[in-house]
Amino acid sequence: MFKVLLPVLLFRDIAGGRITEQFDLRFFLFCAGTTTLYFFAVWLGAAVLLPDKSMVGAFTQGAFRGSQAVLGVAFVQNMYGNAGLVPLMIVATVPLYNIYSVLVLAVTAPKGEQHHGVAARTLGGIVTNPIILGILAGLPFSLLQIDFPPMLSKGLDLLAGCATPLALLSIGAGFEGAKAVKKLGPTCAAVFIKLIGLPLLFLPVAALLGFTGQTMVALVILYGAPSTVTGYVMAKNMGGDHVLASSIIVLSTALSAVTLTVILFILRSAGLI
Repeated sequence: MFKVLLPVLLFRDIAGGRITEQFDLRFFLFCAGTTTLYFFAVWLGAAVLLPDKSMVGAFTQGAFRGSQAVLGVAFVQNMYGNAGLVPLMIVATVPLYNIYSVLVLAVTAPKGEQHHGVAARTLGGIVTNPIILGILAGLPFSLLQIDFPPMLSKGLDLLAGCATPLALLSIGAGFEGAKAVKKLGPTCAAVFIKLIGLPLLFLPVAALLGFTGQTMVALVILYGAPSTVTGYVMAKNMGGDHVLASSIIVLSTALSAVTLTVILFILRSAGLI
């Protein structure tokens, strides 16, 4: 799933987006810049405040990394009939998500999980990350505006459509309720940051900068989407706290239907979307 279906999902979304037609440098830099800002802010806060330092990697990843690639395109297409600037937002942020996730999980892995040459291992994990490779593979098709034959397009849709259900099934199968309850405090803190804290902090800034309509909806997905299922797979594969990672994903996914609805209602009432 991590090596095939999720990269195929991102490849399809990136390849199908016409980035050159809708490229907005200000929007691109805003997405990338704020992503970098809140990643390091969350990591620093977790490192200082969490008493159990083995949770820092999973907490940081769960609190800053959303499921834009899974939720974004479908969400905006249902509202506007096209993907808008979501593919550009994905290109600006998802590579950073994976780079930063590999970084924090490699650096904060328990001593028994760390190996010599953390820097080299981190760089290797970034370069060979299947999700980053999927994004890079899709970029030429988007930039050159290459359309897939109907049969290939249908096949990609079928494979990409399996990514999220299978990822959620794997989380459900591996969810350890008794252990998760013991980590309810960090779970709730990470979910609050992801679903409420980030939108509350950055969406007003976006409004002041003049972002509206589809652009604002793309930013709602960037800041308010639930924690991505990819985080569980990466935490488990890199020796992170996969129990905490799965707890954050489950709770944020369950609550996001409410928080996203409230955010969209407020923005619509304010005439921003």
